[in-house]
Amino acid sequence: MHGSGLRNADIALPNSLSGVAGVSHSRGRTTMPYIAMTYDDGPHPQNTPRLLDMLRQRNIRATFYVIGRSVNMYPHIVRRIVAEGHEIGNHTWTHRNLTTLSDASVRQEMNSTRDAIIAACGVKPRTMRPPYGALRQSQRAWIYKEYAYPTILWNVDPQDWKRPGVSVVASRIINHTRNGSIVLAHDLHKPTVDAMPATLDGLLRRGFKFVTVSQLLALNPPVNMVQAPTSPLPPSSPPMMPIAVSVVR
Repeated sequence: MHGSGLRNADIALPNSLSGVAGVSHSRGRTTMPYIAMTYDDGPHPQNTPRLLDMLRQRNIRATFYVIGRSVNMYPHIVRRIVAEGHEIGNHTWTHRNLTTLSDASVRQEMNSTRDAIIAACGVKPRTMRPPYGALRQSQRAWIYKEYAYPTILWNVDPQDWKRPGVSVVASRIINHTRNGSIVLAHDLHKPTVDAMPATLDGLLRRGFKFVTVSQLLALNPPVNMVQAPTSPLPPSSPPMMPIAVSVVR
């Protein structure tokens, strides 16, 4: 068991993030070596449990941005995520580009996923991440007002969904992570999970301490709102094929 990760008790989880300045964050502003690993598009029936084993072995806490329809399919994995001290975030029901949807449709995506998470594990999500990082400023504002969800983006993107290889994913994350980084990865993909032992061990060797997104933001609340990159790299996850789903009411 590695000892460099943080237990939940080391940094108190805030009751609410409503006092944290800014409705959108791509990193924490702490100067201390705290980082947040985030995993999108799960839970996956094989990959997510493997990843959870790796995190537990290293005493690392992470944040999982889950798809509502997958939460409904694998609620036992969501319960395990929460039971082992990780944070759950809202990543919508169908992984659609929210900038193309009406406000009513966005609310349905958010509400259905929130309700599925609560039904699965009894915990209400504190933050959201829009699919592809795509969200208009006006949407960020009303989502924050209605749900008290800060929009969580990232400042380290290994582009793991392109499957560049285990060593490439690991080196990109290890080499680009800085104090306060929010690291993007996808537990949907087996090669990404295969890259995690080398990735996590490399970050531990660099002296980083792992916290959830909410804990990272609470460490040193940003003064100014952090905008999404104006010239982003290619999308951080590939388009997901639409499927017929039954929406949770």
